[in-house]
Amino acid sequence: MLGAGGIGSGRQVAASLALGAQGVWTGSIWLGTEEYRNLSANHSAWETAFTRATSADTVRTRVYTGKPARLLKTKWTEAWAEEGAPQPLPMPLQNLLVAEAHNRIVASNDPDVISMPVGQIVGRMNEVRPVADVMASLVSEFEEAVAALNKVNG
Repeated sequence: MLGAGGIGSGRQVAASLALGAQGVWTGSIWLGTEEYRNLSANHSAWETAFTRATSADTVRTRVYTGKPARLLKTKWTEAWAEEGAPQPLPMPLQNLLVAEAHNRIVASNDPDVISMPVGQIVGRMNEVRPVADVMASLVSEFEEAVAALNKVNG
């Protein structure tokens, strides 16, 4: 069993393992890395959107693919949530419907409309860092959390 959802710190890794997980699945934390920057088009808009967001700046919605996913709140997600807006189609139809619009949104390089799946961990993504630094933080925070648990266990 893997712990998943909102894991972006070593403390959260330790908590998952303490609750019985055999490992963890991390996701969104990697979107704030230099290596991701090198893979993504219009990375400046993504970086702006991610680094200014808080954990409260996400919404769970089906507008991206038709399946429930957490996305940054944007003008796009707000328009889909307005009264009278159509209901998202089931997967894979929703993605077929909005794929061209998503491509145009990404091409706009506008952080106010860019819509991408990202978890509430986005609130920790305050700067773009190398993967090595993210890993080092995960390990050191994990070790600190485990040491604190060991003191309690005594």
